[in-house]
Amino acid sequence: MNEKEEYQLKVEDIHLSFGGLKALNGVSTGVKKGEIFSIIGPNGAGKTCILNCINRFYHPERGSIIFEGRDISRYKPHRIATLGIARTFQNVELFAHMTVLDNIKLGGHVHLKSGFLSGGIYYGKSRNEELGFRKHIEKKIVDLLEIEHIRKSTVHTLPYGLQKRVELARALAMRPKILLLDEPATGMNLEETEDIARFILDINEEWGVTIILIEHDMGVVMDISDRICVLDFGMKIAEGKPKEIRHNEQVIKAYLGEEDVTYSRLGA
Repeated sequence: MNEKEEYQLKVEDIHLSFGGLKALNGVSTGVKKGEIFSIIGPNGAGKTCILNCINRFYHPERGSIIFEGRDISRYKPHRIATLGIARTFQNVELFAHMTVLDNIKLGGHVHLKSGFLSGGIYYGKSRNEELGFRKHIEKKIVDLLEIEHIRKSTVHTLPYGLQKRVELARALAMRPKILLLDEPATGMNLEETEDIARFILDINEEWGVTIILIEHDMGVVMDISDRICVLDFGMKIAEGKPKEIRHNEQVIKAYLGEEDVTYSRLGA
C-alpha cells in the first residue's frame, strides 16, 4: 500500500501566511480511515488554520490536500461538504432563533436533491425526501447525542454545553466520512466534557467516522486519540501515539517553556 492509499486524508507541505506572518510553514501530516487524530499545540500554533485549509475557508499558497486519492486543494467549500467532510467550530455557529431540529436539518442540505425550498412545499418526492431525512435525524442523531428533550427548543434558550451538542448534531446530519472538530469541549464543565468525549468515541466506533480533533484539554486528547500531531509556530514538531507525545521533551518545552517538568502537565 502506498502512502496516498494509506491515508484517508493527507496534508502535504502546506504553507499559509497572513501578511508577513507565517501561520503554517511546510506542514505535512495525514489521518488514516477510522482514526481519532488530534492536532495540538500552544495558542497560535496553526491548528485551526489546518482545518480551515482542509475545508477551503483558507487557501494555502503552497502544498496540497489529498482526500481519498484526489487533490481537493482547489475545491470550493460546498464541494468539500458534498465529499463527506463536515466541521464544527470553536465558537457556536448556530441559528439562534431557530429550533434545534431545524438547525440540525440544515446540515443535510448538501445531500437533499430537492433542496430545502422545494422540500418545504411538501409535495411528492420532495415531501418524502424531507420526511425521510427528518426520520434519520430523530432516530439516529438525536438519540445518539441524547437531545430528544430539547429538539423543539429554540437554540438561544439553551445552555452553552447543549448548544455545542446541537452543532455537533448538525455536522453529523451531513453524513460525514471525516469530522473536523475544533475545540468541542471549550467552555464546558467536567461533566459536559466527559459527555462530549463519550459522544466522539461513539461517533467514531459505532458510525465509523474518522475524527480530526483540536482540543486544549490534554486529558481528553490523551484518553481518546489514536495518534497526535503537535504544532508550534506553524511547524510540526512531533507526531505519534499518545504515550510517545506525552513523553516528548520538545512537546513539553513547547507547552511549558522548559524541559525539566512533570509529564502530568500533558495529561499523564
